[in-house]
Amino acid sequence: MGTTPEFSPPDVAPRQLALEALLSRQSQWPLSEPAPSDTELNLIFDAALRAPDHGRLRPWRFVVVRDEARDDLGQALVEAAARRDPDAPAEMHEQRRRKAFAAPMIIVIAASISTATKVPEIEQLLSVGAASMNLLNAIHMLGYGGFWATGVDAYDPDIHNILDFEPNERVLGFLFVGTPPQTPEVTPRPDRGDFVREWWGRSSI
Repeated sequence: MGTTPEFSPPDVAPRQLALEALLSRQSQWPLSEPAPSDTELNLIFDAALRAPDHGRLRPWRFVVVRDEARDDLGQALVEAAARRDPDAPAEMHEQRRRKAFAAPMIIVIAASISTATKVPEIEQLLSVGAASMNLLNAIHMLGYGGFWATGVDAYDPDIHNILDFEPNERVLGFLFVGTPPQTPEVTPRPDRGDFVREWWGRSSI
């Protein structure tokens, strides 16, 4: 008979470090150069693709905008705003051009909604939300900052078309990515007791 192999407990140090990194994540602004490298960006997207996915529908869609492409995005944002509000002064719309340069990289988040499935639309959207959170966590753990912005620009059909999304794909926001300030303002975590409770069964009513 062979000898019983010795049991080696898992090394908790890497797990503790990872958890501490997650606990320190927060939205970062402003964001400057550098943005993640292509190698780092691949890791970030690999993390996103580990999100829960009921029915294996793979509803996640991401479009990276950086470098000179931000010029085109900025112009598209100005033109879309002018179409939405043609009576507003032109300089009011010009401010939207700056949005495209608020970070060195923008990841446009979208959901590809399938109707040929029993999986409800809300679950497909939640999967994209989970993938987006994985993006933010991976960005943070690599030492960068992220800021997820939504609003009228994200839901504008002209922006949807300019970015070459399909009719069944829905833009859910812009994730701004870059290097955070060296001494960012720390946002305190909320009290978990305000959001968590335990259910003790029907007898607890």
